[in-house]
Amino acid sequence: MQLPDAIGYLAALLTTCSFVPQAWLTLRTRDVSGISLGMYSVFTLGVALWLVYGWLTAAWPVVFANAITLALASFILVMKLRFR
Repeated sequence: MQLPDAIGYLAALLTTCSFVPQAWLTLRTRDVSGISLGMYSVFTLGVALWLVYGWLTAAWPVVFANAITLALASFILVMKLRFR
């Protein structure tokens, strides 16, 4: 693995993991009052577009990061819609 790819995968791992505490807290407490519906809607769409971009350009760190981030952000968004 080349250094730029390793850096990309590490960045993907760290930024993606940053969503885990919010997802876990939301699942555990069902409290979504502090979550912005607008922000998560736009963010989730943006992540989906980054995923498509990564796939089309074969930028695998981008695909890796955004596939997992899309799942986590979508989960939080669904929880926001369900428990508001």
